[in-house]
Amino acid sequence: MNTHEIINEGKIHQLIKEGSTSTKEEVLAIIEKAKEGHGLNLKEAASLLMVEDPEILNSLMEAAQFVKEKIYGKRVVIFTPLYTSNECTNNCLYCGFRVANKHLHRKTLTTKEIVDEAKVIVEQGHKRLLLVCGEDPKKTSINHITEALEAIYKETDIRRINVNAAPMEVEDFKKLKEVGIGTYQIFQETYHRETYGKMHPSGSKKDYDYRLTAIERAMEAGIDDFGIGVLLGLYDYRFDVLATLMHSQYMDDKYHVGPHTISVPRLRPANDSAIKEVPYEVKDEDFKKVVAVYRLTLPYTGIILSTRESVELRDALLSLGVSQMSAGSKTNPGGYGEEDKEATQFETSDERKLDEILQVICQQGYLPSFCTACYRANRTGEAFMNLAKEAEIHEFCQSNAILTFKEHLLDYGSDTTNEQGNVLIEKALKEIENDRLYEITLQRLKEIEEGKRDLFF
Repeated sequence: MNTHEIINEGKIHQLIKEGSTSTKEEVLAIIEKAKEGHGLNLKEAASLLMVEDPEILNSLMEAAQFVKEKIYGKRVVIFTPLYTSNECTNNCLYCGFRVANKHLHRKTLTTKEIVDEAKVIVEQGHKRLLLVCGEDPKKTSINHITEALEAIYKETDIRRINVNAAPMEVEDFKKLKEVGIGTYQIFQETYHRETYGKMHPSGSKKDYDYRLTAIERAMEAGIDDFGIGVLLGLYDYRFDVLATLMHSQYMDDKYHVGPHTISVPRLRPANDSAIKEVPYEVKDEDFKKVVAVYRLTLPYTGIILSTRESVELRDALLSLGVSQMSAGSKTNPGGYGEEDKEATQFETSDERKLDEILQVICQQGYLPSFCTACYRANRTGEAFMNLAKEAEIHEFCQSNAILTFKEHLLDYGSDTTNEQGNVLIEKALKEIENDRLYEITLQRLKEIEEGKRDLFF
């Protein structure tokens, strides 16, 4: 298919125009429909993105919380990124890694150094990693990535590794599949072609179409879990959100698999960035609206929130549809062993340690999850989508969250987190509706207390 048909800019602008004319009654009807948990079409999403009325926005936020809990329950999946390199041949104007940045301390980790980083991360209590690689084909080749995955799985207790890496050919994606990649994550940054061209003046990333079609090559190679997103602030957020949804719809129509995750990063200050001001500011209220619209339009999709955002906003977004959060993140290669501010990709706002974030999640009544079960039980791609779209994934998620959180509390939790967490686990157990599943979960909790690990459904 012509990539201009995948992302039809004319149609997106028309949707925005039509959405601005929606009446209050029409918007409220869309919100009610969304609460059924079966998603929305692009026209309906556009109407929600145009909402400015505080009363309607409040209804929108409440609906997002309702749908998130209907599909996923009150759980929040926890992970952290591991940067393997900050060497890059691209010149993305907004990024600290850009090739024109002569002040950045450049570094590419060896396989041993990557494993050492992973071991530090495991000691913090993490079980899920996002491997982030700079886009320099000589430094971060497919061998660099696959050797890292194999070594981490072999030498640490990390159970799932997702990968954020440059677009590649089908044969290289097959190599990623062979070594046990979880989700392949790639951001288009902005779907607006003119802005994309301005933001990526040189390097391989300049090729809009090659990047856009990367996930299709991954699918061809057998990687059926993918994550997408845009960098909010590069262009009108309403356009980019609708384009993300349009891309999702295209993939679902063609492959019967929508995005496993959508990330919602906002443009942040970066070391020696060529952008001194945010081109299209996304205010906090608009950012909350974006999260809510994603949740209502694609209820089955995990929404990822990074440590770019402030402590206050991250805590607030727990109730608006976010289902995955990074914690204790470092954005420079080797950052978990040695901090180097002159080697980071961008500034982070939430510097809290994992244990502190878990306490906040518990205080808000949400259940932290370190679950990696779906990938390892072959509930990926279309199989996962079918369960999530029918809201049946919740049964597995609840029990697996309980088991993995209990394991974390026993091995890594502070006294305060243990006290809060065990109360939350007792409450979460009562929410399991399937009697058989409840009994098995109780039995496995007992086994975990006796020393067994990595039990899941």
